[in-house]
Amino acid sequence: MITFFISIVALVLGYMVYGKLMEKIFGADKNRETPAMSMNDGVDYMPLPKWKTFLIQFLNIAGLGPIFGAVAGAMWGPVAFLWIVLGSIFAGAVHDYFAGMLSVKHKGLSIPEIVGIYLGVGAKQFMRGFTVILMVIVGAVFIIGPAKILEGLTPESLTMNFWVWTVFVYYVLATMLPIDKIIGKIYPVFGFALLFMAVGLTAVLFVKGYRIPELTLGSFTNFHDQPDKFPVFPMMFITIACGAISGFHSSQAPLMARCITNEKQGRGVFYGAMITEGIVALIWAAIGMAFYRGVGPLNDVMVANNGNAAYVVNEISNSLLGKFGGALALLGVVAAPITSGDTAFRSARLIVADFLNFKQGPIRNRLMVSIPLFAVGYGLTLMNFAVIWRYFAWSNQTLAMVVLWAITVYLARENKFYWITLIPALFMTVVITSYLLFAPEGFGLSYAVSISAGLVFALAAAILFFVQRPRQLYKYSLEV
Repeated sequence: MITFFISIVALVLGYMVYGKLMEKIFGADKNRETPAMSMNDGVDYMPLPKWKTFLIQFLNIAGLGPIFGAVAGAMWGPVAFLWIVLGSIFAGAVHDYFAGMLSVKHKGLSIPEIVGIYLGVGAKQFMRGFTVILMVIVGAVFIIGPAKILEGLTPESLTMNFWVWTVFVYYVLATMLPIDKIIGKIYPVFGFALLFMAVGLTAVLFVKGYRIPELTLGSFTNFHDQPDKFPVFPMMFITIACGAISGFHSSQAPLMARCITNEKQGRGVFYGAMITEGIVALIWAAIGMAFYRGVGPLNDVMVANNGNAAYVVNEISNSLLGKFGGALALLGVVAAPITSGDTAFRSARLIVADFLNFKQGPIRNRLMVSIPLFAVGYGLTLMNFAVIWRYFAWSNQTLAMVVLWAITVYLARENKFYWITLIPALFMTVVITSYLLFAPEGFGLSYAVSISAGLVFALAAAILFFVQRPRQLYKYSLEV
């Protein structure tokens, strides 16, 4: 219990202290006009109140990751708490804040365009394709996930296929209509369900006397069922993505960068939403370890159900909250991916539109961009969910790495304290490279070779950064 409470306090303090430092380094100015005010188009650029921008941003980023990913991450034991806390404060929230504020600075541009400004044309072209593909994969993943849960909550006549199509139709409407028509209205309802889920499960956990494992020197080890195949580094850092750092978040940040009315709102909307998601991930990791009376039994259940975190979430919700409360909690779980899936497709539309310089005011233009995206997304729902999820996890963290490097170059150009993103950028470079080389879905190399190559690659990236920095400063001085 002590580790859990310390972790919650650390996340809150991280927002209050480190978040304030990020705001100071960026130089947020409440008097500077935001894109929502200067470029209002009634569709994507539109002033919204702060509470609503925070709620939309939180629900945009809180997909299956902080729930399913945290439950799967709990298989490694209490060490998962450490990554959720440190990752959220020093990597994830920093990544999200600067991604959002750079979008505000550059008139609401999508993340591939921002990467291109700081990493060059080649990086921009790569990121355009890579990010759109990731968004469509996210959309597909977040159709299948909630459809599976809804199938279990409803009569047998409402099949998985029925719920896939229902969620799919909702995504089409949410992607096409102005942001205040569906997303701005339905998210408060989803927000209540998600809040009920987190608070309700936590309260019952304590009332019923479940014991949350502590992080001590003795428990600072790998509890995974297959520790050799799934070492803590880098496997846990890929599995617990959205609960610590997620590249997907940077793709969502421009949506609210086009809606906030004051740069000072950025800390609450971008940094604060990530910290809130970290708390949700912390709760699910704790519940996963406590409900089955230990990390070992959790591993047994996950292995018996082929790593299906949805089974664990369903059993925990119904057991702790009863049938009615469990249904409400599961609706919160459903709300999380649905509110990320709809904005994933919306982000993909905006990225393609930015690339083509295609105005999105006319409904015809939105249809021309969206129809091909939805066709590909539906095709992906017909594939094996486990395969899609693995590639989503890796590509998600790869995007985070690239965005961190772009932010680092921005800070270096501006003669700001770039170490705050350089260190997490280097760390994620090692994680991504090592995972790609070690994982079965990657190259399947030995652990020693994979880690060594990851360190060498990160060192090469650091050398390139410091060699290029004087040129970046000179180029920036000419532009200014």
